[in-house]
Amino acid sequence: MSKPVVTRFAPSPTGFLHIGGARTALFNWLYARGRGGKFLLRIEDTDRERSTPEATAAILQGLEWLGLDHDGDVISQFARADRHAEVAHQLLAEGKAYKCFASQDEIAAFRDAARAEGKSTLYRSPWRDADPATHPDAPYVVRIKAPQEGTTVIHDEVQGDVTIRNDQLDDMILLRSDGTPVYMLAVVVDDHDMGVTHVIRGDDHLNNAARQMMIYQAMGWDIPVWAHIPLIHGPDGKKLSKRHGALGAQEYQSMGYPAAGMRNYLARLGWSHGDDEFFTDAQARDWFDLDGIGKSPARFDTKKLENLCGQHIAVSDDAALRQEITAYLAAAGEAALTDVQSNDLERAMYCLKDRAKTFPELLEKAHFVLVSRPIEPDAKAAKALSSVSDSILKELTPQLQSASWTRDDLEALLNAFAEAHDTKFGKLAGPLRAALAGRAVTPSVFDMMLILGREETLARLTEAAG
Repeated sequence: MSKPVVTRFAPSPTGFLHIGGARTALFNWLYARGRGGKFLLRIEDTDRERSTPEATAAILQGLEWLGLDHDGDVISQFARADRHAEVAHQLLAEGKAYKCFASQDEIAAFRDAARAEGKSTLYRSPWRDADPATHPDAPYVVRIKAPQEGTTVIHDEVQGDVTIRNDQLDDMILLRSDGTPVYMLAVVVDDHDMGVTHVIRGDDHLNNAARQMMIYQAMGWDIPVWAHIPLIHGPDGKKLSKRHGALGAQEYQSMGYPAAGMRNYLARLGWSHGDDEFFTDAQARDWFDLDGIGKSPARFDTKKLENLCGQHIAVSDDAALRQEITAYLAAAGEAALTDVQSNDLERAMYCLKDRAKTFPELLEKAHFVLVSRPIEPDAKAAKALSSVSDSILKELTPQLQSASWTRDDLEALLNAFAEAHDTKFGKLAGPLRAALAGRAVTPSVFDMMLILGREETLARLTEAAG
């Protein structure tokens, strides 16, 4: 029986959850969830100067918005420092690591001499095989004994086999001179203790894998399956950075992108399933596999993101959309909807969600049902209201008072009214939109009338007609 899949996401809490990190989390989540495995969360907070509780909170909120739930408690790497040091001391006791008393000045002098002679600057400590009886009473670091001959092969599910000559590996430091463990040791010990079977992370960590394998092998632990995924680039082909604009997951929430659309888009950044672009969470969990990840960096494309988000809004459940819009308004620092507005928004959702790519677009279309009288038309709508349109609205209002308030009857009445005035309904639509919504671009006039109801529709028409 193979072991159950366990993946992890291990961000450093030195800032927000950026898009690259969000995609890494998503890939780990999809791989675990699609196989009935576990998805764990570890905060790599060993850098005490740069790690902040605010950054940790931002990462957790970003994951929550994206719907990437994790199993078990959030693990703090810093809190496990004693366990990391314990492993280093075990390796020391077994002769697989050693105490190095070389000072920074001695190491610098070694490298200067190597450069001058055109040799490798990879530090070779004279303390590696020294007799413990010769150890001075002085500060020391603990270094692992790296293999010095042969090769190390990283079997990577994305990059293929990557071979590194062992004479290119240094005796990596495990414990600093103050006894604190280094990041590279902490990562391996945490992944082993958490039972991580698959390490799916950015390919900027690929070189770390060979050095981390030294610890796995020295401890006799199973090496996880490696999958190093290409980084995300901006539209200009350069590594995605602050100059490309919004990068935090929460920024995309406050810009009004739906989480389902964001998940779909991030999944397609560097991974593919045939020619499928739009898919559900269930499909993504079923389809996602490591062999679908490409080796080339993906390019972030806002237009593609918006297109997918629009498709997800269109097929979303109305009540779920209402809830997500409530969360969006809070994230964006916008005023919350009243209960009446929120209820009316859900009733109108069927005619709002088909062409909106973001929540601000949807709410703009919903203006007619969220606004209260008196309706203030914007500049474009105001142009549609003139003395001619005023007289038409005055004449139309009494006919609507006795109309049967169904779509078919309203369509028949308004088309007949237009014909009687020797025009087409399209000519009536502009003034009606302006009167009902105060906007030139709205859902259909019939949808607005049905949602607003007879009383409110007539009140708005009467008000606009003066």
